[in-house]
Amino acid sequence: MRYFFVIAFVCASLFAQKISVGAGPYVQTQPYEGVQNITVPSPVVFFDNSFFYIRWSRAGVYFLGEKNDDYAWGFSLSAQPRPYGYKPSDSKKLEGMQEREQTLEAGLAMSIQIQKHYLEVMALTDVLNRTDAYIVKSELGTEFSLGDFTFYPSFLVIYQSQKFIDYYYGVKPSEATSSRASYMPSAGVDFALQTYVQYPLYDAFSLFLNLRADKLSKQVTRSPIVSDSYIYSGLASILYTFDY
Repeated sequence: MRYFFVIAFVCASLFAQKISVGAGPYVQTQPYEGVQNITVPSPVVFFDNSFFYIRWSRAGVYFLGEKNDDYAWGFSLSAQPRPYGYKPSDSKKLEGMQEREQTLEAGLAMSIQIQKHYLEVMALTDVLNRTDAYIVKSELGTEFSLGDFTFYPSFLVIYQSQKFIDYYYGVKPSEATSSRASYMPSAGVDFALQTYVQYPLYDAFSLFLNLRADKLSKQVTRSPIVSDSYIYSGLASILYTFDY
């Protein structure tokens, strides 16, 4: 995954006019029974020059669109890492299971922004052929300020194909035990709420936070290896913004 961020930052350095860079701890709960939360250091990069863009861990390139003072729209090719998965050694409940790996998703994104409100729809597929699956994500958000704080709340609807849910939450017949029944789910829909929060500190430095909660579909929560209906995640970082 680190190579993805290196390539993304190089693209930003070559083409961006304003770049925000930083790093901080990323935390994500695991819905699998007995599996500990993920805590990893995460680079943070934000830029958009109407040709290339990076939004934290996601990168893309526009191929069609228009940008005006009051509104903008665009179609882009986009890619992002998928930080899901587990190893059988992560939990006694997962002993005898095959490893589910993290992967890289890529596809088509469409975005519309009207003043401080935006809508984005993405269709992404696994380009590493680990899940042979796809997702469709829709996100509706806005921006507002409260004192020195700036908030970017949004509501997300994520359709996950049958192969996606089966890969990360299914149990193959060969993996079934007396205490773990085989399970083949159908496609499902997750819902999520998230917000970015930014607070100026000194000069070009600012505090950056991300908070998110995902409500998992019934196709996921019915899995015998799942013990939680939600995935909670967050990031805290110091950003430095400069003109290139």
